[in-house]
Amino acid sequence: MDGHILTWMMLAGLLRISAPQDSSSEGVLNCCEGDVLFLVDSSGSVTSYEHLRMLSFLSELLLPFSLGEDQVRVGLLQVGTNPRLEFGFNRHVTQNGLQRALKNVRPLRGDTNTVEALKMAQQLVLRPGTQDGARAGLPRVLVWMTDGVKPGDVTGPMAELQKEGVAVLVVSTGHSNYKVLREVVTPPVEKHLYFVDIDDMSIIKDDLRNAIIEIIRAERLQVRDVSTNAATLHWRPVLSGLTGYYEIRFGQVSTGGAGGGGGSGTSPSTGGSHYQRLTQPAESNSIRLTDLKPDTTYNVKLTPESNELAFNALSVSFKTKPEVVSPGVVTVSESGQTSVRVSWGPLQPEAVTSYYVEYSALPRGELRTVTVGRTQNSTLLKDLRPGSTYLVTVSARYASGKEKAMSVKACTQEVTPALADLQLTTVGSDSVQVDWKGGVDGLRGYWLTWEAQQSSARDQRSSFYLPPDSLSTRLTHLPPSARVCVSPIYQTARGDGLCCTAQFHSEALAYGYQS
Repeated sequence: MDGHILTWMMLAGLLRISAPQDSSSEGVLNCCEGDVLFLVDSSGSVTSYEHLRMLSFLSELLLPFSLGEDQVRVGLLQVGTNPRLEFGFNRHVTQNGLQRALKNVRPLRGDTNTVEALKMAQQLVLRPGTQDGARAGLPRVLVWMTDGVKPGDVTGPMAELQKEGVAVLVVSTGHSNYKVLREVVTPPVEKHLYFVDIDDMSIIKDDLRNAIIEIIRAERLQVRDVSTNAATLHWRPVLSGLTGYYEIRFGQVSTGGAGGGGGSGTSPSTGGSHYQRLTQPAESNSIRLTDLKPDTTYNVKLTPESNELAFNALSVSFKTKPEVVSPGVVTVSESGQTSVRVSWGPLQPEAVTSYYVEYSALPRGELRTVTVGRTQNSTLLKDLRPGSTYLVTVSARYASGKEKAMSVKACTQEVTPALADLQLTTVGSDSVQVDWKGGVDGLRGYWLTWEAQQSSARDQRSSFYLPPDSLSTRLTHLPPSARVCVSPIYQTARGDGLCCTAQFHSEALAYGYQS
């Protein structure tokens, strides 16, 4: 036992000498966002030397990552007779703290109780919502480092982790159990399963790191709200709390040779095209790029500049939307007797200065106009003539001086006055004289209906049309108590009518009815 302790102390000294002390000098990978748990075998089958080599490998593997709540978090769980969580995801938010913790990890020894360790990983660490648990909605990765000696029946627990969305990677310093390890890793196997001798672990360092990055890579520079001549850039405020600023360079993708001179300069990141340079303060996380050209591809490079830490530059490309000339569509709604609502689209407030609406009644009405703001996509036209057709033209006035127009016909509803008066005068035993008042403008005629009211004569009814100059008519051969209705007819609708009941008391018995 004393020999093991002496060996461990000597190798620990070597680890302290070889491990980098200043992580900032290496630069920081601000590419990623996710939670990575390392499951390290430190049972009795792993020697002190092998254990320290694993920890040294982890130190170098993790050194470039930027740690923190909005970036990468790291946890370490050791496998022994009684597995132990050395530190959860919330423990270390700086590289210096993580590196010190790795140097202080001691092996557990005992049996290789990997199954119990996986249960702890699943329930306490990799499941969102626990004290040291992963963050909801972000990638989760389990990197299992083992010597491959009797790990136990790990297939079931690993399958459960993958079912919950955890990506599983394996590094084995032995060459046994290939079939088992191949089954438990997340595809593709060639990127997520590594067999390496303990002294050659540095060979796989870059490949393993890239495999982890591929899983937890965060889209740090996003393009949103792209229009024909503008777009908004969003990024994570990695400089928050630091002294510095963001430099944004953007320009069109060159379609030919590089241009000549010019005050804006040229940039390799934009394919040799001229670029514009903007800056934003350290606390910002977005900027609106304006005055862009429609249907054009742009390259953008964002560089966080700080004297305290070094950050990678971020790049993205996007294409502005093709110019859709407004108005592309004009519609009419809310049609009333004296008003209609006219709407148009698409809105282009960054290109259009105002909208100009002209309207007149057909065929040769007075021309009227109204001007509305660039953010308005409708207007209510008032004081119109009822029952009329209007020609409405909507024009968009562009900042460039161009003007585009589209026309549509709009119809107001007709005024349909009700019948003013209706009188029935009995003439004989089965006839009535029907008189009413009319003469309203736009009248197209009258609709007259009579119908028997007695149950035994319900099938007796009649309807007919009368011209607009008619103000009376005589109905004959009516049954007793016939109901007579007259309604005015207009171009588009029928107005409210009036109804009266004809009574023939003196002749009711002749029809077999009791009065």
